[in-house]
Amino acid sequence: MNDADFMREALALAQQAETLGEVPVGAVVVKDGTIIGRGYNQPVSTHDPTAHAEIVAMRNAAARIGNYRLVGCELYVTLEPCIMCAGAIMHARLERVVYGAADPKTGACGSVVDVFAETKLNRHATVVRGVLAGECSARLSDFFSQRRQAQD
Repeated sequence: MNDADFMREALALAQQAETLGEVPVGAVVVKDGTIIGRGYNQPVSTHDPTAHAEIVAMRNAAARIGNYRLVGCELYVTLEPCIMCAGAIMHARLERVVYGAADPKTGACGSVVDVFAETKLNRHATVVRGVLAGECSARLSDFFSQRRQAQD
């Protein structure tokens, strides 16, 4: 599988978030070409402000391998991680972050700030931007458009 294939898996998880009325963001953690963690946004349904797709996927992966350190792993997420998630990615020691849609309001991988470029921090994941960006952005845009129409 390649980056686009793993991003499609994350997009499928984003659909599960949307089904719950959550912002449609999905994520997978991959080690040696195999998905070891899956997650989708669920802060509203779980009453947990930390239940972003990335965090849920990392928790799932860490439980599966029995270690909070996800060395040698990659994270694929449909939306650019926020500062909270970027911090967790650093602590988990993920080697690579691949995201789809940029987040101009809270993105911490270059859109608002670039946490992984900060030389004062000791862990720097490689960041790949824009994988299936059109599909990832469209899912989010459609979701928020439907919400606005429902409020009218």
